Amino acid sequence: MTQLPLRLAILLVCVIGSVSVLAQSSRNSHLYRNTPAFGVVKLSVGTGISYYMGDMRAKTDLRFIQPHIAAAITYRLAERFSVRGEIDFYRISGKQEGGPIWYNNLSFRSDNPAGYVGLQADLFRYHDERAVNPYLFGGIGITRITPKAQYQGTWHSLAPLQTEGVAYKRNVRIGVIGIGTSWKYNERWSFAVELSNNYANSDYLDDVSTVYPNPTGMSELALQLSDRRPELDPATLPTGYPVRNDAGAQRGNPKVKDSYGFLSFRAEYLLGTQARRAERRKLKCYY
Repeated sequence: MTQLPLRLAILLVCVIGSVSVLAQSSRNSHLYRNTPAFGVVKLSVGTGISYYMGDMRAKTDLRFIQPHIAAAITYRLAERFSVRGEIDFYRISGKQEGGPIWYNNLSFRSDNPAGYVGLQADLFRYHDERAVNPYLFGGIGITRITPKAQYQGTWHSLAPLQTEGVAYKRNVRIGVIGIGTSWKYNERWSFAVELSNNYANSDYLDDVSTVYPNPTGMSELALQLSDRRPELDPATLPTGYPVRNDAGAQRGNPKVKDSYGFLSFRAEYLLGTQARRAERRKLKCYY
């Protein structure tokens, strides 16, 4: 108990010192004007829409726009360049119904996590203090694909069924490229809008790539979800098209790999700078 007054005194000195530093900073309307660009850390979170491009989407269709959420952090290396890391959770979907090959009747939905690291290049320098700052970004990463299809009211995971007789990888490499524009609200907060495309090193984001498999040895559920033409009314099929696709018939286009994109709106918060972190370390307030 005899050490309590001493600890309180040390704590009071630390609090007074911290308040003094904050008061001094608040008198400066540009907190980071004279700090180096290197070491500036910014966190951003946001949401928006995702869109899929693959074998089940021959043209833009607003029916298949889905949601996504994202969180990113940037660490500034220079006036215009930052290291960027991001985590995304997104949904993509597609359906051949209403498209040019509607008679195959395939569909899917996939809820996927993804992450990547890369670089961001700003149009203006950090110390230019522009209210609006366009930028480019890109990187490499990985996504986990989980395509599913609905059958008789239940969603079934397609990858384990091997609907094309292929055990494809579900952890897929991605390359990311995008553009964005940020708007500075105050010294800490800014807002941004971004448009990006994510190129997957796989043609199985939608579980469709090559040809209809040999049905021998396939489970009944795998057969039903591999070829869904039999669910259609035979009278509505184009002339000359059988009720069921033959083994080896074209099911997808393996020459073009799948991709997906985001349009997102984000709130950004400046966590601190290297100079500010060094300033706090100088206080050395331990008790």
